[in-house]
Amino acid sequence: MRRNRLQTETSAYLLQHADHPVDWFPWGDEAFAKALAEDKPVLLSVGYSACHWCHVMAHESFADPGIAAVMNARFVNVKVDREERPGVDRAYQLALQLLTRAPGGWPLTMFLAPDDRRPFFGGTYFPRDSVRGAPAFPDLLNRVADYFAMNRAEIRAQRDVLDAAIAAVQPAGGPPDAPLDAAPLDAARSALAAAFDSEHGGFGAAPKFPRPAMIERALRHWRMTSPSDEPDLHALFMAALSLTRIAEGGIRDAIGGGFHRYSVDRAWRIPHFEKMLYDNATLLALYAQAYAATGEPLYAQVAAETAEWALREMRAPEGGFYASLDADSDGREGAYYLWDRETVAALLEPPDFDVFAARFGLDGAPNIDGRWHLFAAQSVTQLAERFGRTEAEVEATLARAGRNLAAHRARRARPARDGKIVTAWNALMIKGLAIAARALERADLAQAATEAADFIEERLWRDGRLHAVHAGGRTRFPAALDDHAILAEALLELLQTRWRTRDYARLTRLAEILLERFEDAPNGGFFFTADGDDAPLGRLKSFGDDATASGNAVAAETLLRIGYLAGEPRYLGAARRALAAAMPSMRADPAAHMGMVNALECERLVPKIVVIRGSGDEAGRWSRELHRMYAPERSVFTIPAEEPGLPAALAGKRADRGTIAYLCVGTVCLAPFRDFGALLVALGVQNAPAGPGNSTGLANPSAETDATPKK
Repeated sequence: MRRNRLQTETSAYLLQHADHPVDWFPWGDEAFAKALAEDKPVLLSVGYSACHWCHVMAHESFADPGIAAVMNARFVNVKVDREERPGVDRAYQLALQLLTRAPGGWPLTMFLAPDDRRPFFGGTYFPRDSVRGAPAFPDLLNRVADYFAMNRAEIRAQRDVLDAAIAAVQPAGGPPDAPLDAAPLDAARSALAAAFDSEHGGFGAAPKFPRPAMIERALRHWRMTSPSDEPDLHALFMAALSLTRIAEGGIRDAIGGGFHRYSVDRAWRIPHFEKMLYDNATLLALYAQAYAATGEPLYAQVAAETAEWALREMRAPEGGFYASLDADSDGREGAYYLWDRETVAALLEPPDFDVFAARFGLDGAPNIDGRWHLFAAQSVTQLAERFGRTEAEVEATLARAGRNLAAHRARRARPARDGKIVTAWNALMIKGLAIAARALERADLAQAATEAADFIEERLWRDGRLHAVHAGGRTRFPAALDDHAILAEALLELLQTRWRTRDYARLTRLAEILLERFEDAPNGGFFFTADGDDAPLGRLKSFGDDATASGNAVAAETLLRIGYLAGEPRYLGAARRALAAAMPSMRADPAAHMGMVNALECERLVPKIVVIRGSGDEAGRWSRELHRMYAPERSVFTIPAEEPGLPAALAGKRADRGTIAYLCVGTVCLAPFRDFGALLVALGVQNAPAGPGNSTGLANPSAETDATPKK
C-alpha cells in the first residue's frame, strides 16, 4: 500500500491519514517551498484524533481517490494536529473567524497563499456532496483553485485587510500602571447570574460545555464574600447546582468514570462522546476543591472516580498521561457507551436490575437510536423510598451492578486512544491530582502527580528548552505559553502536596522563562509563542478563556503566588502588568475572561503564604487541617525540618523545636506561630465557611428545600 509523507510522524491524528491517497505534507517549510515553486495554493487541514467530524471528512473526502486526485493536482496539502501545534491552529482559527464572521472549529479547512501563508478562504467541515445548497467539496476545490489562479491582486489586497483585522482584535491593553479596581469582579458575578441555568445548572444553552472556569469563579466569589455579614450564597448555589447536575448527567461516564467533552442537550444527558485529558484534569481539580468547600460526598466520589479513570485508562507506564479517547468505536459515535435493556437485564439479578433501571433511565424510553445512554434519572434517596431500602443498600446495589456492566463493557471494541503526551494537559492533570490528593487525603494521587512531573522533567526538556509533545519515543515542538504557565501552576500545587526543593527550582526556572521569552513587557501580558518560535500570522496574545483558563490568566496568578513565595518583585510586576493590560477586556466581556478575573481577585485579596516547618505527626496534622479548608487565596507549604538546600527566600524560615509556622500576607510577614490555634485566628479561620464534615446544606441542590438562596 502506498503511504504518504505522514507515515514518519508521531501524531495519532496524522498517522490516521498516512494511508490516504492525498499527498499530505506535515506543517513545515518543505510544503510551502513546493507550493511556491509550483505556484499552487496550500490546503491546510487541522484536526485531532478524537474529533468525530474530522473522521467523517477523512472518510468521505480524503480517502476518496477522485477527490484526492483533485487535491493533489491543484493544491499542496498540509495536515496539522492542533494538539501538537496549537499556535498554528490558533492563528488560523482566528483568521477564519475574521474572514467569515462565524465561529471556527474542527476540522478546520483553510486555503493559503504559498508565499506568505495568509489564508484567502476557509471553513470547517465541508461535505463530499452538496447539502442544503452548500457546494460539494470537489466542486469547492476547483472553484478555490480557479479563484487563486485568476485573482492574485484581490488576494494580496485581502492579505493586508486580514493583517489589519488581526492587529485590531489583539488586546490593546491599558496603561501598565493602571489601577486594578474591583469592577471586573462585580461584572463577572453579574455575568454568571445572566448565563446561569437555574433548572439544570451550568451556563449557557445547548450544546452545553461544563465551563469549569465559570463554576470556579462562582465558587471563589462565594468564598471571597464568606467572611462578610452577607455571604453570596447564590454564587455557591450556582456552583453547587452546576457540579451536581453535571455529575448526575450523561456527560459523566457512570460506569467507567471520567467526563465526555460536552452535552448536546441542556440537561446534560446526551454527550459528545470523546474524552479529553484536559477536561477531566480541570474537572478533577474543581470537584476536589468543591468537596473541600462544602463537604458534599458526591463531589469527593466524582473526584476519586475521575482520578482513578485517569490512572487506569490514560496513564503511560513512565508516568505521563495520554491525550484523549476517541468518540467513535466500531465505526459509530458512542457505541462503546450505549446499552440495550436486555443486555443489562441479563447481567444483573432481577432486584438489582429494577433499581439500576430506575436509577439510570432504563425504565423509560431509549435516548439514542433505540438504545440507552446512562444518566442519573432518580436520586439514591428517591430509590430508597421507592424500593423500601436504605440509601446504603441502594448504593451497594448500584456499585455491584456497575462492576458487572464495567466487566461486560471492557470486552467491547474500545475507543481509540491518542497516545501522545501533551505538556500543558499533563500539567493540568498534575494540578488536579495534587489538589485531589490533599482534599481526599490520598497519597497514591500525590505519588502519581509526582511521577508525572518527573516525566515532564526527564522527557519534555531538551537542550534547555521545554517542548510541547512526547509521542512515539520522540520529544517535539517548542512549548507555548500554556505549557510553561500551567506547568508552573501545577508545580506550585504539587509543592503544597509534597515539598521537594528541586520542584521549587523547576518552578522558578519556568517563571524566568515566562519573563524572558513570552512577556510583552512594554504593553503587559504574554504572547502565546516564545520569542523566535514559529508564528505564522505573527505573535498573538489573548486574555480570553478557551476550554481551559487562558495562558495569560494562569501566568498572572501563578507569578503573583511565586512572587510572594520567592520574594521576587519582578514576578509581581509582570503579573500586574498583565492584569492591567487585561482590564479593558475583563470590563468589556467578563464572561469570556473568568480566568483573568480569578487572577485579579488573587492580586486584590493579596495571597497568604503559610510555611510549616517540622517533622512527624504534628506538622502533618497542621498541614492536613489547613488543606481541608477551601481557601483559594491561601497557599500552604510543609517543609520537613531536615530539608537541605532551601533557596534564600525560604532558608530564613527555620525549623525549630516541634512544629513552627510562618505566615506572610503579601509582603508582610508575622511573627512565627508555635500554637496552631493562634495560627487559625491569624488566618481568620474562625469565620471560615463550611468544608468537609461541616456541610452548608447547599451542596446537594437536588434536595428540595424552601431555603434555596435567591440572588
